[in-house]
Amino acid sequence: MHAVQFTAETSANGVVERDFVVGDVPGVLWSPASGPDGAPLVLMGHGGGLHKKTPAQAARARDAVTRWGYTVAAIDAPGHGERPRTAGDEQARAEMREAVATGDNHRFEKVSVAYARSLTERAVPEWQATLDALQRRPEIGPEAPVGYGGGVSLGTAIGIPLTAAEPRITAAIFGGGFFVYDDLLAAARRITVPVQFLLPWDDAYVDRRTTLALFDAFASPDKTLHAKPGDHRRIRWSGVDDGFLPRHLRR
Repeated sequence: MHAVQFTAETSANGVVERDFVVGDVPGVLWSPASGPDGAPLVLMGHGGGLHKKTPAQAARARDAVTRWGYTVAAIDAPGHGERPRTAGDEQARAEMREAVATGDNHRFEKVSVAYARSLTERAVPEWQATLDALQRRPEIGPEAPVGYGGGVSLGTAIGIPLTAAEPRITAAIFGGGFFVYDDLLAAARRITVPVQFLLPWDDAYVDRRTTLALFDAFASPDKTLHAKPGDHRRIRWSGVDDGFLPRHLRR
């Protein structure tokens, strides 16, 4: 059982940003500079090839802190950000680059799905251990409502199985931009909490029909779909239902 070990802290505009590690997993916690303990906790997953502190993700996290008083946590996925890459990580990345360079979309999908499965197997237990450790912090506590705050592509490929496996998550935001495969559909069918889904309508790689099938698979009676032009690399979260998490993360 690992505790949260804080390694750095900065503060600006009412938001405290603290880097941490849980075991060997690096993360970041954004929280209000002042306010009551036990605020809702939002977990944010990042996209493939990115990291926990991308400008877009950090901006969304700070907005959730200043607008709603939430605490937001993010960790680097295996082989991303500050994490070392295994030989398998390097091989998968090299094969994906080669498939893109040669225009072999079938191979790109096959390698991407296999890599996503590997990342998910490693990342879901890491997220659960991180949540365990954060809930032992007195300013968060075990009673704080927990939501998953999304992230397109890899953030959703990991977030869907995490939400399916983790009963502490009571609402989730996901985004498209990743290949849909059987394991992901099976996990979606186990999710009954409220879901908001952002669909890149013109993704360069993923057929929107498969993403619509994924949305249809969610078992939640409360789910909404927001479709926006463009692909997952350029899509923005503006214009979606900003009140989704506040409605569902009340005590």
